[in-house]
Amino acid sequence: MKSIREVVDLAIATGYLTLEAEEKLRKMLQNKYEPEDLEAFIFLQQAAMIGMVIQESRELLAASRKIS
Repeated sequence: MKSIREVVDLAIATGYLTLEAEEKLRKMLQNKYEPEDLEAFIFLQQAAMIGMVIQESRELLAASRKIS
């Protein structure tokens, strides 16, 4: 399995966090990880908050609200 940093690096590079990557991160964060992985995850959260990374899950949620 990839490290948290690798998943974060891909999301940052593409500007997009897929549902699959989000699920991988959830699973990886339940296990022991390095401090650098936590720092990378925090950076990803900040990037998502400022719009540098778009989350597929949020796009789907917004789309479902428009349909309702």
